[in-house]
Amino acid sequence: LKESKRAVNSLRDIVDDDDDDLERVSWSGEPVGSISWSIKETASSSSSSLEGRDSSLQKGSSSYAVFPKQVSSYSLSSLFKGRNKLPSCQSLSDALSDTGVKNYAPELRRPKAEYKDYSGDWSPKDTVRRMQRGKACSLERFRSLQDKLVLLDEAVAVHDGNVITAVLIFLKRTLRREILFRELEVRQVALCHLIHFLKETGEQKLLLDLLRFLDRTEEVALSQYRMHLNIQDVEKRREFLKGCIGLPFSAEDTTHIQDHYTLLERQIIIEANDRHLETAGQSEIFRKYPRKASILNMPLVTTLFYSCFYHYTEAEGTFSSPTNLKKTFKIPDKQYVLTALAARAKLRAWDDVDALFTTKNWLGYTKKKAPIGFHRVVEILQRNNAPVQVLQEYVRLVEDVETRLNLATKYKCHDVVIETYRDLKDRIQLTAYKCKVERGSAEEEKINSILNN
Repeated sequence: LKESKRAVNSLRDIVDDDDDDLERVSWSGEPVGSISWSIKETASSSSSSLEGRDSSLQKGSSSYAVFPKQVSSYSLSSLFKGRNKLPSCQSLSDALSDTGVKNYAPELRRPKAEYKDYSGDWSPKDTVRRMQRGKACSLERFRSLQDKLVLLDEAVAVHDGNVITAVLIFLKRTLRREILFRELEVRQVALCHLIHFLKETGEQKLLLDLLRFLDRTEEVALSQYRMHLNIQDVEKRREFLKGCIGLPFSAEDTTHIQDHYTLLERQIIIEANDRHLETAGQSEIFRKYPRKASILNMPLVTTLFYSCFYHYTEAEGTFSSPTNLKKTFKIPDKQYVLTALAARAKLRAWDDVDALFTTKNWLGYTKKKAPIGFHRVVEILQRNNAPVQVLQEYVRLVEDVETRLNLATKYKCHDVVIETYRDLKDRIQLTAYKCKVERGSAEEEKINSILNN
């Protein structure tokens, strides 16, 4: 095309385009601008690139004899300009679409380096390096088992998780399971990548087959147990969990599976009963505090909070009783007290809170005892907007003096601060604290009485 355009531009300077009667000829005697002449010029300029591909070009000018002489009456300039000299004149697209001309059109070759990218002659090491750089590589050329394993080893050697996963996907697709599992058994890094990949993609059957081949019975059981997450129907999930109890779990996991099944079974019973009570309007607490969500499939701590909120006073023999839940699932005292305290404080049932920490010794004396520490009790009560009188009662029970003073000052429990400074006989701090209380209040009078004593 460059040669043709250059010829047309040179002709415009020499010959007037309007003079259609003149016939332009070349040194060989052929009309300049004819299709026969343009093809010969193009072929001569690209003879080096077409050499060896078409043997007919090696015969010289004899190959052009197939074109009729009458075509030479059309100038190339008129073809580029879209001018038709005669009614039968071809357009440029028609001329170039001719099969005879197509055979002689020069081909635009890609660089050899690009051909090499897709030629498939890369070694396993070079292939992995190219994959690291994000370049396109075909792995199909690695047909033998030995080549595939070398490719996998090279991928593991570069410590690139994406490359390892890509090679494993190729091996999973092209190798039988038995062969793949056998070879991965001695390649732990690749094996861990494949197991993680199967878990992420949810290929449960292949994952279970792999774990059985590796004789990892506990992992097989756990993988099967995870399938309950995909079961939405509560009754079907309960039956599935019942079937999971007999799987080869460890002793600790077996206990958890049993508790999970028991908890779901208990939740189904509680949910059915509470839904009936709420619909019928027979319970005051459900009328005053309507349920915001279902208890089904909730964790044990959430179920305990729900039970302490709605069924705190029920007898231990009922399934929804908090003490029944504590005994059945062996809930620690700290966890039980924290949950029950949060539930009863939210309801502002301060008598229940007081009873929660009151204990009797064998002589009949009562005392308050908190397995979680009274400083945490104060924080939970304050978070639930407990009145100052209730807060002061529990701030006094904090054993550490500095912690007690900090809490009393933070939550404005003036009586506790005054009594603590009095017990410490710290007149300076007591005098300074006098400026922080309201003038003329009972707290100021109490401070003056202590200072005057």
